[in-house]
Amino acid sequence: MKITEKNFIEQMKKRNEKALEYVIDNYAWILKTVLKKHLFNLENLYEECMNDCLLAIWNNIHYYNPQKSSFKNWIAGIAKYKSIDYMRKYLKDLENGNIDDIVLASEDNSIKEILSNEISMETKKMLYSLSEEDREIFKKLYFEEKNMNEISKETGLSKSILYNRLSRGKKKMRKNISVKGDYENERL
Repeated sequence: MKITEKNFIEQMKKRNEKALEYVIDNYAWILKTVLKKHLFNLENLYEECMNDCLLAIWNNIHYYNPQKSSFKNWIAGIAKYKSIDYMRKYLKDLENGNIDDIVLASEDNSIKEILSNEISMETKKMLYSLSEEDREIFKKLYFEEKNMNEISKETGLSKSILYNRLSRGKKKMRKNISVKGDYENERL
């Protein structure tokens, strides 16, 4: 069967590897654009991250919903979050590395700072999609690492209300953080 723009998603769902080849041939430029934007000077991570993106597309194609977004936007979102995961892993590796085994150049420190700022900016974008009160709940739980009992006492809200706010907040962040339009017109 010939793979085309009209049938490649259906064929991927049927686990036809030729459909994945079609995605690579026709949509890899989107993944490359996103990876270059988020991984800038970490070229040694591009290939591994690209492979992870393709694997995620292959394994999660059943979750793609054309009514919610275009395929281009969907795969750009996958690439964005995979690249952020790679930045976090890179930063964690830098922080956990044995100082005797690693000689950090000043360039590595500047990359570390750039990556930290990028992750911080992404986190702020996500948090600012919430109300001020919900933002405080998220900060207490995830940044200050307080447990639900402590947060409940500090805010005067019951744990069930806190869980509901967290759940709604996560949904709202997922909905509001979109890559729509960011990558549709960019080609390498």
